[in-house]
Amino acid sequence: MGSIAASALIRLGAFTSGSDQVSVDSITLFVVLLCACIIIGYLLEKKQWINESITALFIGLGTGIILLLATKGRSSRILVFNEELFFIYVLPPIIFNAGFQVKKKQFFKNFTTISLFGAVGTVISFCVISFGAKVLFETLDIGYLELRDYLALGAIFSATDSVCTLQVLNQDETPLLYSLVFGEGVVNDATSVVFFNAIQKFDLSEINLRMALKFIGNFLSLFITSTLLGVVIGLLCAYIIKKLYFGRHSTDREVALTVLMAYLSYIIAELCDLSGILTVFFCGIVMSHYTWHNMTESSKVTTKHASTTMSLIAETFIFLYVGMDALDIEKWKLVSNSPRKSVAASAALLALVLIGRASFVFPLSFLSNLAKKSKRDELNLKQQVTIWWAGLMRGAVSMALAYNQFAKSGHTQQPGNATMITCTISVVLFSTVVFGFLTKPLVKLLLPAPTHQSATVSSEPSSPRSLTLPLLNEQESEDSRIGSIKIPRSRSLGLLLSSPTHTVHYYWKQFDNTLMRPVFGGRGFVGSPSENSPTEERE
Repeated sequence: MGSIAASALIRLGAFTSGSDQVSVDSITLFVVLLCACIIIGYLLEKKQWINESITALFIGLGTGIILLLATKGRSSRILVFNEELFFIYVLPPIIFNAGFQVKKKQFFKNFTTISLFGAVGTVISFCVISFGAKVLFETLDIGYLELRDYLALGAIFSATDSVCTLQVLNQDETPLLYSLVFGEGVVNDATSVVFFNAIQKFDLSEINLRMALKFIGNFLSLFITSTLLGVVIGLLCAYIIKKLYFGRHSTDREVALTVLMAYLSYIIAELCDLSGILTVFFCGIVMSHYTWHNMTESSKVTTKHASTTMSLIAETFIFLYVGMDALDIEKWKLVSNSPRKSVAASAALLALVLIGRASFVFPLSFLSNLAKKSKRDELNLKQQVTIWWAGLMRGAVSMALAYNQFAKSGHTQQPGNATMITCTISVVLFSTVVFGFLTKPLVKLLLPAPTHQSATVSSEPSSPRSLTLPLLNEQESEDSRIGSIKIPRSRSLGLLLSSPTHTVHYYWKQFDNTLMRPVFGGRGFVGSPSENSPTEERE
């Protein structure tokens, strides 16, 4: 067996070093590695120092070392990275699952703070990293980089890794921090990608106030349009399933339609030069609020687990590949003549990531606290430190943007570009492993879990057991509690200013119950499939 495995590795290494096509052998080994990542990640799940991202990275590094030895230093990869395939196939299931599983009440309750961190914070981080990189790299004499390259670096290293965040923060133990860090991560990724694309399109020879205002206007337009597209497609899917009731005849068709329409929202956004990340995220939120509750019980369970499974495979794929690509001999050869510069550049970028994030987390947290009516809702210093630390990890989006700017399908022949790629790999590896190792212990140290937690049932589709009566009872009690709040018409504006969350929530529930649910279905609506027996005709 050992000789067979060794010969297979030699064939794989020889193939990947000589061709960019994918062979059956390479796919087979990669699938085996994915299975190994999932199994080992499960066995190490209880270790507070380990998460699945780090497990996949180490397995990727180990495989890369074996491939280098088997091919005598020619190649460390099984597959060749393609940033376009990453954005089209790998990223959508991760973001959709995040929107589908997110606790909507926490997300929208903190939407102002999330937008503040995700949009304004990313702009601040972008400026700090771009300006700092220009100053430091010119001092280090890294090589010839244009203004566009420095701005691209700002966008690349402003993109946080929401995938790692999902694995190091628990949605049930720290719901506030989870919603803030993850929500910020989604908006942050969209903002970073928008910045990056704008840098490629805009004429940077003359930067003035008019161009800056045009850029801001384009971003706001893209944000709103992308969100609306996701909402519209999510509502369309809910309406189709409610009217046609696919689940009565075929659960498979019902689930297939949901998955395909979610992916369709992402593809349409990309075709229209919008943010597919924002579109598929809000499509997932709308589907979890309306579409999911129009399904039969078997379709609900299948959809939830299908979404989570695809996301898990995509996440594992990303970190496994990054681990192998970190040992790519082609890039390291180009920077071998000046290793000190490469190390110095990596350290400088890592320091700028730390400073760039601190430069907006603490000031914007202070501004956010000023708008809070209650001390209980304010972010204390320990929470701010946790938010700052949890967002330091860089991952797949940074890698994809770096390859897009400084390489073509994973290859480059320019020493300056190779330095930027190796720096990105170094920062991603260091931040994922070191910060990932320390995040869970840091959260437990700063925010220890209470000795006893109240036995509350999540209002979101968190497990198959939550599909039963307690879920509906909680929603009914919530609706009755909200309904008991009397909001006089003459004082609506005053109440909106004094308690905006309760007032907006009250009017949203009224609008949702009166107009939205009768048309699109959803939880609590009398005509939803979950409240009809399988033999009943739909009205």
